[in-house]
Amino acid sequence: MKVRNVLVFPAGTEIGLEIYKALRFCKEVRVFGAGLAISNHGYFAYPSYHALPSIHEDGWIERLAALCRALSIDYILPAYDDVIVALARAQAHIPATIVSSPLPACEITRSKSATYRALDGLLPLPRLYADADAVDAYPVFVKPDRGQGSQGASKAGSRAELDAALAATPGLIICAYLPGEEYTVDCFSDRERGVLFARARSRRRTRNGISVNTHTEQLDGVQAMAERIGARLGLRGAWFFQLKRDGGGALVLLEVAPRIAGAMATHRMMGVNFPLLSIFEQERLPLSLLLNPGPIEMDRALGNRYRHELRYGTLYVDLDDTLLLNGQVNTLLVQLIFQCLNRGKRVKLITRHAHDLGQTLARHRLAGLFDEVIHLRLREKKSAHITEPDAILIDDSFAERRDVSETRGIATFDCSMLELLVDGIESMGAA
Repeated sequence: MKVRNVLVFPAGTEIGLEIYKALRFCKEVRVFGAGLAISNHGYFAYPSYHALPSIHEDGWIERLAALCRALSIDYILPAYDDVIVALARAQAHIPATIVSSPLPACEITRSKSATYRALDGLLPLPRLYADADAVDAYPVFVKPDRGQGSQGASKAGSRAELDAALAATPGLIICAYLPGEEYTVDCFSDRERGVLFARARSRRRTRNGISVNTHTEQLDGVQAMAERIGARLGLRGAWFFQLKRDGGGALVLLEVAPRIAGAMATHRMMGVNFPLLSIFEQERLPLSLLLNPGPIEMDRALGNRYRHELRYGTLYVDLDDTLLLNGQVNTLLVQLIFQCLNRGKRVKLITRHAHDLGQTLARHRLAGLFDEVIHLRLREKKSAHITEPDAILIDDSFAERRDVSETRGIATFDCSMLELLVDGIESMGAA
């Protein structure tokens, strides 16, 4: 089976993190991340993260090309709006295929005013005002012609507010204010067969322009809109467009973007893996979609990832109130156990379980999971059986953890600390 080496750049954006989540368990690809050598989540999420300069720095193309050669990269998935255009323009100098729509489509969609000109007459567009003197009704909405998220965008309820917004941020366009619901339509296009997928989701709650609560919707007319937009602009692979209702309830286009959206995960849960399908579209493979029924709602909040210097070769696990909680298996601890087994670490069960241990493990489908099972007598100390200097212990009992820590000098954890081991990375620094 062909395995493609895929570089996500820049990897630490919300877009880059969604691409990683979509591809990390796909047998067809091996995923690498790259981006600025500054604090960002890419360092914590990607198994392999590589520092690269900004596209606005001299020599960035040569550095990117050298990294592609060193990692034998087959495809680059751009994960930021300006990067899409920069990579498309530099394709001839990069020894990897840029997975995106053609350059003209990337350049047009980077500008909202250019997008509106290209799509004029195809679907409802927001009214644009040439300048502040042309505004005949308030409120209006001002936003950057070339922007992302909600940066620089604001509602102006008067001429004074409009003048202040225009003075504060260059390159703004003035649009009629649309008061209704906002939607994103996630799309996937094949260059020969056209739009294979176009489904809407409502943007119920946003933060910094990012949809943090979104819900799949049956929205009439979006397929036809997608087909007209895709055909006019020549879009292919994954892309999306955004709509908002005006005061009369009509859907009006806000913008088009030829890239993955972070909240495309909602439709990914229905069966559409947009990054993987985009790679297949580049290779002209025959494509078909298998969709699970909706609706699906996705809500996002801050999540934790960790970096640590802990090194261990053996994991000791307590049973009662640790691996088994309230009569049920602690699935996060099971995840850690299999993570250790996958990495060649030994896993040992150490317990004073009062009942038939074999029956208990069998009843909970845990039999055969451990390299060794240590069944202690009532007053026997766990520290007497933990001999490896690079071991760690997971145990609910503070007294047990303190004895093991003081006697053996090793790290101990209760179940509230598991996320450090499951969602943390042991390697330090960037590649």
